[in-house]
Amino acid sequence: MSLAQPAVPATVARLDHTAVYASDRRLSAEFLAAVLGLEVGAPFGPFLPVDLGNGVTLDYYEKRDEPIQPQHYAFLVPEEQFDAMIARLEAIGVTYYADPSHTAPGRVNDLFGGRGAYFDDPDGHNMEIMTRPYARP
Repeated sequence: MSLAQPAVPATVARLDHTAVYASDRRLSAEFLAAVLGLEVGAPFGPFLPVDLGNGVTLDYYEKRDEPIQPQHYAFLVPEEQFDAMIARLEAIGVTYYADPSHTAPGRVNDLFGGRGAYFDDPDGHNMEIMTRPYARP
């Protein structure tokens, strides 16, 4: 049995992982994993990964000595799991919004025939869950 990974076609570039800066990598990774219903992986050097299940990981990297610059992370989630994610946000007291500017609290949007919501993680990263991908021309 070979442990080699399958080759990626030369004409395709795919996101493999991205580092997410956090003031407390464990707190932030566990927060996201709890909301999305995922597991936090084993530490990998200075990183604490959350495997998104599609070959992509968010690798939380702790930066305690400088301010965290908030970023936006959007997650395409199954329709049948959306309500459970909203319920988990409510259970831990995190406000969600229908819009990225956070002007419609406690509401979800219906963009592109799906549902979506935005919320902040412990470091102010603007997280988004959505059940339909954005339509692109």
